[in-house]
Amino acid sequence: MTAVRELFSLHGKTALVTGGSRGLGLQMAMALGEQGATVAIASRRQAGLDEALATLAAQGIVAHAVVADLADPAAADALALAALDRLGHVDILVNNAGASWAAPAEDTPPEAWDRVMNLNVRGVFLLTQAIGRRSMIPRRAGSIINVASIAGLAGNPPGTMKTLAYNTSKGAIVNFTRTLAGEWGAYGINVNAIAPGFFPSKMTRGLLDEMGGRLAAEAPLGRLGGDDDLKGAVVLFASAAGRHITGQVLAIDGGVSAV
Repeated sequence: MTAVRELFSLHGKTALVTGGSRGLGLQMAMALGEQGATVAIASRRQAGLDEALATLAAQGIVAHAVVADLADPAAADALALAALDRLGHVDILVNNAGASWAAPAEDTPPEAWDRVMNLNVRGVFLLTQAIGRRSMIPRRAGSIINVASIAGLAGNPPGTMKTLAYNTSKGAIVNFTRTLAGEWGAYGINVNAIAPGFFPSKMTRGLLDEMGGRLAAEAPLGRLGGDDDLKGAVVLFASAAGRHITGQVLAIDGGVSAV
């Protein structure tokens, strides 16, 4: 029987986190690194990556950075190759990079729809496929953690967001997670998703400035997400503690989706 602390250990493991230079991605990269994983973070801008590497290094975390824009279909395979060059193999893939667009459905331009779908859905598919083919399937092991959203579990309450493309993309990620778990379980690969609620971030800044107090008050726990609130879930899904969990979507939202 394995000790609990060993089940949650990630020593000797490697992880690739997209959108890992700030916000939720950096929080998850830090959690994986704190548990012993060597981490590669990817983002579109080198400056942000440099800041994130300094933050991780200050915590004693071994990390690498790769510039990549997953809205470009050619970027996924290049990112996979770069990550494998730095890490050797990828044990844990966190698909966190994403974009949103706020506008009434009738006013959403097709190019905005495509921008959201290309990054939030196609980019996730292409990178997951590349890492699966090149590392996880041949090694018959791996953990894939997709960042969905409670916006993918339901529509938006009246008077709040108008984000049809974003909600649709995150709904797609929910079923991408379940379907891939069914296919890749045969290779020993776990596939799960985290569905965050409202966390302070660059993407949510405008909304939370306007109605953050209301959104916190409407959550059963009476608060928004914080700097440590995704750490436990990502470590659970990435580690041996979660080895019998696959195809699941865990809402981390202060209870919002329950009511």
